[in-house]
Amino acid sequence: MKHYKVGYMIGSLARESINRKLAGALIKLAPENLDFTEISFADLPLYSYDYDADYPPVARAFKSAIKAVDALLFVTPEYNRSIPGGLKNAIDWASRPYGTNSFTNKPSAVIGTSPGAIGTAVAQQSLRSVLGFCNSPQMNAPEAYIQFTPGLISDDGEVMVESTEQFLRGYMEAFHVFIAHVLSVLPNDA
Repeated sequence: MKHYKVGYMIGSLARESINRKLAGALIKLAPENLDFTEISFADLPLYSYDYDADYPPVARAFKSAIKAVDALLFVTPEYNRSIPGGLKNAIDWASRPYGTNSFTNKPSAVIGTSPGAIGTAVAQQSLRSVLGFCNSPQMNAPEAYIQFTPGLISDDGEVMVESTEQFLRGYMEAFHVFIAHVLSVLPNDA
């Protein structure tokens, strides 16, 4: 299969985020045909349409980073039954100004982990709604709601529970197939 560039965004800005650990594990478990690069949004100011006429350099660089990849992987925690504000702000920047939506026809997948029993189920549904509006084709199955328990993922990204490792490997294989399918039928000119 063809190689694809995948940009990933970690919804949490915390350096020690368990979702950062999950992202590291996913990259290790992914098919070798997927090349990953983190797309950070930590330096973006709060979005306002006042910027639309003259995007600041940090926002132009952010949009360029999204344009440079074939697909996007969102790895996000759940804050107050939704996605973190920083991630929503980043999506707003990338989807504006009108007519320059960076997500159009860009295949995406959503996953996340939380200590709670339902993982990040509600945040993922919230994010899926936003990405749907932004015209990003989404991998809807398999869904992945990972309950993070102590020792689930080591500091170097090894998944310590075999059944979870197998599930996550399958998730990344499905994402690879999904990217190939979407890009074979839709133009990726966002």
